[in-house]
Amino acid sequence: MPDEALLAGLMTGDPEIALAFVRRFQHKIFGVAIAVTGDVQLAEDIAQQTFERACRYGQVYDPRRGSVRTWLAAIAHNLAVDTIRTRRTVPLEPDELEHCLEAVTRTPECLALATETSEELREALADLPREQARALVMAGIYGMTAQQIAEFEHVPLGTAKTRIRAAMGKLRVSLTRQRRTGHE
Repeated sequence: MPDEALLAGLMTGDPEIALAFVRRFQHKIFGVAIAVTGDVQLAEDIAQQTFERACRYGQVYDPRRGSVRTWLAAIAHNLAVDTIRTRRTVPLEPDELEHCLEAVTRTPECLALATETSEELREALADLPREQARALVMAGIYGMTAQQIAEFEHVPLGTAKTRIRAAMGKLRVSLTRQRRTGHE
């Protein structure tokens, strides 16, 4: 059964459809929640709340804005972030802060980009089509989401995502080629 049909069936209150819905999406939703919170019990609570919201607000789901899976993941992510914000009443200890900063800044992506010179990056960006380069810079430098880029550029969300994805692929190929040839 397609995801959209399963969501529509969920709105009928049929317990079998509800069970099928939860089974189909439970791993994805729990994965999002655990990735944000790092706490199994909290992630389980957030997953439960996500499914409750899907039941309550399923009628507002719009397939033009993304898949059911993406919609549920966004609900779970927002709930997890909100939960973390409301539970964080005590500032981090300096030792914990250092660990958090290292975890965020020592990602493979950051390390890979750190090894490239800014000249190589500028050259690779200059070779990209203008709209792809803009989307990549807005996402990578300014931290804009694909939705924000779509609104800013006045293009559909799918177009913004495609531009970012295509730019990343072309940038990766260009930088790999530069490294292999000793920087053309």
